[in-house]
Amino acid sequence: MPVESETIGVMSLLSFLTKTFFGINGPGEKIEAPVTATFSYEIHVPEFAALRASGEPFTLLDVREASELAQAKLPGAVHIPMGEITMRANQELDPEDHIVVMCHHGVRSMNVTSFLRQQGFEKAQSLAGGIDRYAREIDPSIGTY
Repeated sequence: MPVESETIGVMSLLSFLTKTFFGINGPGEKIEAPVTATFSYEIHVPEFAALRASGEPFTLLDVREASELAQAKLPGAVHIPMGEITMRANQELDPEDHIVVMCHHGVRSMNVTSFLRQQGFEKAQSLAGGIDRYAREIDPSIGTY
């Protein structure tokens, strides 16, 4: 007949193996939340407005051309035109940062976001609808073009 301490040891080992190989918790054990959060490829305007208001650190990357910045822009954005992103991304951006990529309507920013994700920038997100949607839904003072 096994001693009580041996039974506890076997149960602990079984619990460990079950968690490790099958991701299953034993009866009465707390389910642990995943350590890392995943970021969707797009962030919608209301979420982006909340992020800006929250004070959480993030990088706003504007991939429009310089001539477009004169017509509408958000303060604090890092400007790297889409055509220069392959040359400048790894030198000027931190792959660990949450990066919101913005363009006029969201097409270029999605392309840049896809590129950045392939380069290991796992927290890059495209602003859905771009600065145009942000100006129309959140801050009309930015203007549209």
